[in-house]
Amino acid sequence: MTDISIRDQWDRLPAPVTQWLLANPGCMILPRTISAEISAATDQGTNGDPHGETALSQEDVDFIQMKSHEAEAGLADPDHKFFDSVQP
Repeated sequence: MTDISIRDQWDRLPAPVTQWLLANPGCMILPRTISAEISAATDQGTNGDPHGETALSQEDVDFIQMKSHEAEAGLADPDHKFFDSVQP
């Protein structure tokens, strides 16, 4: 479990951390590099294991998955082509 709530600290996290979390929404244990960046950004420690990894609470996992789905919904369809033309 983390000592912090990802939901409460989301706006304080650096962009590379939030991008990593959104790209890995099913991750239950954060790698030590991500844990260290979260600790540095929030000035709060994470309750990591001896290897520096941090287990997320189910609430944090659910929040990250929700944010990931929101981000996916906001992306444009890569197969959609928009043609701007002027009709005579």
